[in-house]
Amino acid sequence: MVQQFFITCSGADKDLVYSCSNGEQNKYAGIGATVFFTALMAWMAAGYALYTVFDNAWMAAFFGFIWGLLIFNLDRYIVSTIRKRNRFGQEMLQAMPRIILAMIIAIVISKPLEIKIFQKEIDTVLLKEKNEMALANKKQVASYFQGDLDKNKAETDSLKSAITKKEKEVNALYSTYITEAEGTKGTMKLGKGPVYAEKRDKHDAALKELEALRKTNNDKIAAKEKEGTALQANLDKKVNASEPIIDNFDGLMARINALSKLPWLPSFFIMLLFLAIETSPIIAKLLSPKGEYDFKLEDAEMAVKTNLDQNNYQRELLKATDAGIYDDVYAEIRNDRELYNYKKNKAIEMLEMQADKFAEKQKGVM
Repeated sequence: MVQQFFITCSGADKDLVYSCSNGEQNKYAGIGATVFFTALMAWMAAGYALYTVFDNAWMAAFFGFIWGLLIFNLDRYIVSTIRKRNRFGQEMLQAMPRIILAMIIAIVISKPLEIKIFQKEIDTVLLKEKNEMALANKKQVASYFQGDLDKNKAETDSLKSAITKKEKEVNALYSTYITEAEGTKGTMKLGKGPVYAEKRDKHDAALKELEALRKTNNDKIAAKEKEGTALQANLDKKVNASEPIIDNFDGLMARINALSKLPWLPSFFIMLLFLAIETSPIIAKLLSPKGEYDFKLEDAEMAVKTNLDQNNYQRELLKATDAGIYDDVYAEIRNDRELYNYKKNKAIEMLEMQADKFAEKQKGVM
């Protein structure tokens, strides 16, 4: 049962194979098993690759199965269409396009499985890239808002600086009228004289200005701080909105790029392994000697070809014979006087009818 299934997978003619020896049947069963397991691995590889894209196991399994059937059909066709020749060079030339196609298929199959095998190493590379992208994104978003933030901070600092400057002025005026009263500066007279009163009035006026300035600027500072908080919130919102995009940066293309950044030798040997598996049915058929099945297949094909050549020759001969017969028949008819006179009379009759019709038509017009 298993042997019959694998022989079917090999694409060989069942009637011919089953008429051959057990060794010949085992050879084609082995070729069919290689074709089957190559398609099975293609299903697994495509399923994993599609799972990284769709993130849905059922969908990935279904489309992976379709891909596996496609690879199975291609491999079966490639193996079944190779014919054993009397010269190896002819066989190699015949198989070369199929080998190239098998190499392409092997590369396509091996890449998703390489990604799965080196998943941990790829995840490490992706994590590093995600961190770099997050930092770069944060820097880019911050630079976008930096102008507004700097302007807001400068205006806030200017308002605070104005208050501080006025406070220093008031403190200086306070110190002036106090030292005047103590007699340590100014007129150097102890007591509250006219100069003291004048300096006290200046201080009181400056203090009122300070209170008014402080109230006005504090309101503006509160508004500026609120505006700065809103700008910072927008900046954080932009950064947070881009984080899921960066976190999901682990699709098929990202993993293939990450795989290319790992050492190439292990990946290369895995690809060679799949290349050997994919081309093994073709190589086995090329290297194997011409067997019983090949002779029987060649005999059946030559029988069909011989029969076709005979039929074509008979058709051409029949065509030439019929043409010669008809040439002789019409040549003999051409010399028949009775047929000539009959056609002549009919032609005269037709001309007379045309003349009569023309005359009647002309009379009607007149």
